[in-house]
Amino acid sequence: MHLAASQQQCKPIVTLASTLASMAENCQFMTHLKQIHAHSIAANLQNHSIILGKKLRFAAVSPAGDLAYAHRLFDQMPQPNTFFYNTIIRGYAKSSSPSCCVNLFNQMRRNRVNPDEFTFNFLIKSRSRAYKDGSFSVVLEYDEIHGAVLKYGFCSQLFVQNALIHLYAVMGSPAAAWRVFNETIGVDVISWSGLVLAHVRAGELELARQVFDDMPDKDVVSWTAMVSGYSKAKRSRDALELFWDMSDAGVRPDEVTLVSVVSACTNLGDLETGIDVHSYINENGFGWMVSLCNALIDMYAKCGSMDKAWHVFNNMSRRSLITWNSMISACANHGFAEDAFGLFNCMLNSSVNPDGITFLALLIAYTHKGLVDEGFRLFQSMQRDYGVEPSVEHYGCMVDMLGRAGRLEEAYELIVTMPIQSNDVVWGALLAACRIYGDVDMGERVVKKLIELKPDEGGYYILLRDIYVASSRTAEVNDMRQAMQESGATKNPGCSWVGA
Repeated sequence: MHLAASQQQCKPIVTLASTLASMAENCQFMTHLKQIHAHSIAANLQNHSIILGKKLRFAAVSPAGDLAYAHRLFDQMPQPNTFFYNTIIRGYAKSSSPSCCVNLFNQMRRNRVNPDEFTFNFLIKSRSRAYKDGSFSVVLEYDEIHGAVLKYGFCSQLFVQNALIHLYAVMGSPAAAWRVFNETIGVDVISWSGLVLAHVRAGELELARQVFDDMPDKDVVSWTAMVSGYSKAKRSRDALELFWDMSDAGVRPDEVTLVSVVSACTNLGDLETGIDVHSYINENGFGWMVSLCNALIDMYAKCGSMDKAWHVFNNMSRRSLITWNSMISACANHGFAEDAFGLFNCMLNSSVNPDGITFLALLIAYTHKGLVDEGFRLFQSMQRDYGVEPSVEHYGCMVDMLGRAGRLEEAYELIVTMPIQSNDVVWGALLAACRIYGDVDMGERVVKKLIELKPDEGGYYILLRDIYVASSRTAEVNDMRQAMQESGATKNPGCSWVGA
């Protein structure tokens, strides 16, 4: 009788736990998850392992989740087990803070919680991502990760070994990738693709192609690694040829493949092939991808087909910051300043915040248009109104703009009052303006600074020589020639002292 009553009393709790677990399993929004969390606390089920696991998984891994919220959930667990550590490590491995995985792994070891093969898979992937992003705030050497894999006995797990091969590939260390490959039992296409990527990242394209050709089977990753490698190395014809081979082999490309192919067309200035690739993109259902449309805008603009660039832009249902920047830059570089300014206003009306690239393109447009005062106002508004710190490129553009307008003293003052370090490009822009306007005194000041920055660069001496020649100052020309010879500065190809 007492046992039956006890079972009857427990039944509502069991039912509630099952309901909350099911709700967490099917959750789609963080607002719902927080309600589930509140209900579990009210029912004293906040430490129920199944409910907690499903809540943590959604918050940590789902695209609609909240990793910071997941970490707070994790920190409130009295004794998280391997599954919970794996879940939070997996979340950080996919995040913009992959180095946090190392902290969690070290915490896991301190708390004597044994990792499993999934722990290492997520950890290794996090280190690959951290290496790509350049985030090494937490130190855990790659050999240490590899050693831990061996220590815990997971070297026979193929997907762990493949993750190690990929890590060494991302690092551009083919020798280490080969070492793992040779130790791996039952290598598959993922293993081979890692080797191809390792040689590509190391700049060893011939060796990468050799591995690629030797692969018993090829997947989209291996094809893409080779196509991208050729494209980035400016071996654009090889990239295009391999892409068409890929198509003939019946392997469907992905977004990365096609961006690399469009980039190859851009590098070659091959509009005809670019149009063919664009047709392929539309016919195979890739035309909606924003990154591809961005690449096509850039390709058409650099191939001189602004009409087609506008066509791609106007037909996009979604636009990223890069989309707006690509179109604004295209208009600026082709001298369509009014279009660039109009796009900027449309961009702001679309609630897209500009960045440094946006302002650089607009400053170029103002320079082409000769609108110095308007350009200067925009330059001043960058930080004040939009929170964008001007870089040395923005200062260089302003110096060029002022120099072209003959406002050399203003350009000089702008350089010497820069809050960041100037460089030879900025001073070189001012020297070019001194040559145009025959300003000897300013030219001497600028060259003195340039000699400090790059004493072995002869081109600056040549420009100052030309200023002296234009001002009929023969003595200074001879002094400049002697100074150049004594300093050992090299002249630019095609420059000559003959007739000076």
